[in-house]
Amino acid sequence: MGRSIVKEKALACVNGAFSERCAQTLMACGKQTDILKVEMGQVIKPQAVIEKLAADKYDTLTVCHNETSTGVRNPIAEIGKLVKKEFPEIIFVVDAVSSMAGDKTSPQDLNCDIVFGSTQKCFALPPGLAVGLVSDRAVERAKNVPNRGAYTDLVDMFEFEKKHQTPFTPNISLLYALNKRMDLLLEETYDKVYERHQDMANYTQTWAKKHFSMFPELGYESITVSCINNNGRDVKALNQKLGEKGYLISTGYGKLADKTFRIGHMGEWNLQGIKEVLTLIDEIWGL
Repeated sequence: MGRSIVKEKALACVNGAFSERCAQTLMACGKQTDILKVEMGQVIKPQAVIEKLAADKYDTLTVCHNETSTGVRNPIAEIGKLVKKEFPEIIFVVDAVSSMAGDKTSPQDLNCDIVFGSTQKCFALPPGLAVGLVSDRAVERAKNVPNRGAYTDLVDMFEFEKKHQTPFTPNISLLYALNKRMDLLLEETYDKVYERHQDMANYTQTWAKKHFSMFPELGYESITVSCINNNGRDVKALNQKLGEKGYLISTGYGKLADKTFRIGHMGEWNLQGIKEVLTLIDEIWGL
């Protein structure tokens, strides 16, 4: 994305480990990049984005929809609406790695030019495929960007797509698996998938607020992963006991390793499964 889209200068919004990685990737590609950074747990506010864009000349904007390290869900639809109105020439790129196929990520609703995800999160598949939606406008931009690389050349990708091919050897087995998962997702419907994830998130976060507290800024909690403040509990010991029942949760990520723990509710999970794992945690920790 960075090598094919950024012409002169990008603005990367950072509020956690994975959005920071996106900014680092742009810079590693040799692209001039400014960063709009807020504290971990806080959200990227639409007005702050507009003010930053107005302060300099940018051609690309990147925002992470669902910051997995902090459990924060950025208001990308609101950001996209304002950017389209105030800076229509900017290509808006959304990282939806941990939200696509769980949360709502329609490009029309987000007013974005590129939204990308991957198979190992809400698609409930092994890692190995990137999934992206790209506007015609973004492809036209890419045609005017030199040194797009080999594996990252958007123009080349879409030239091969016209022939129903991929530029390089495809992951055939995983493509078959993705095709099956898409059949199941379509059968469930876009709205029902969203409602299922929202129900799981609401239940988990109600439980978390009863026994602990949520790490994200109030009102901006993810619907695919809950990041919960840890009050000294031993998550590693918990996972040893949960593992005996076939379950696993996660410690905090990076700098938040000992300060938080995370419970995922995405992919094939449903409300009944979430209730079961939270009941087990209640029993193990004596909550």
